[in-house]
Amino acid sequence: MIFETISVFPGVFDAYLSASIMGRAERAGIAEFAHHDLRDWTHDRHRTVDDAPFGGGQGMLMKPAPIYEAVRAVKAARPERAHVVFFSPVGEPYTQRCAERLADEERLVFVCGRYEGMDERCYELADDVFSLGDYVLTGGELPAMVVIDSVVRLLPGALGDQMSAVDESFSASGLLEYAQYTRPASFEGMDVPEVLLSGDHAKVDAWRRKNAVERTARRRPDLLATADLTDEERGLAREAAREGGNPE
Repeated sequence: MIFETISVFPGVFDAYLSASIMGRAERAGIAEFAHHDLRDWTHDRHRTVDDAPFGGGQGMLMKPAPIYEAVRAVKAARPERAHVVFFSPVGEPYTQRCAERLADEERLVFVCGRYEGMDERCYELADDVFSLGDYVLTGGELPAMVVIDSVVRLLPGALGDQMSAVDESFSASGLLEYAQYTRPASFEGMDVPEVLLSGDHAKVDAWRRKNAVERTARRRPDLLATADLTDEERGLAREAAREGGNPE
């Protein structure tokens, strides 16, 4: 799968995307990364990509012309269909479901904003506009890396054990992931639940499911509305929510 970025700081991607799972995925031919400097599509000696907003206001906005030129040129440079992604505080909240949908594409192009944002007309180029949360960052490079990371790890072979992605929080069950432990079995007075040491896989699976339901009810009760739960599990969730101070 091909991942491309358009940014005024293309160099910031190299260190992260060449390390760990991202780097291994690229070396294995599972993912390909390419980064483009937006300033290559400017036509003045200062390589200007921003200007003052009409109507006044703080800061500078990214101009539409370089972005339009860049996106059109990048899309035309390869035969694979490009799915173009922008980021904005007013975009769709990014979730694991979004990552799963993007993983079905063959090529993603991320356009990274800076300054006070972009001229609104730029978003006409987007196939998706995402928001990573209710906070403001200085640019779109970090969101692009977050989305790339979340998509690459879904690609077959990227994690080695593909069940690692299936079992995680926000996966098919819609629940937070169950608590996990490793050696030692006892640490500073805190003991691993006995069932996890039992070797009984059926009991372990049942404990993990129950733990996932309880953790979700206590920490992210909003997820329960769409989670796939039995009537018994919904009762368990209500009880855990009350204990966690979330009676609703």
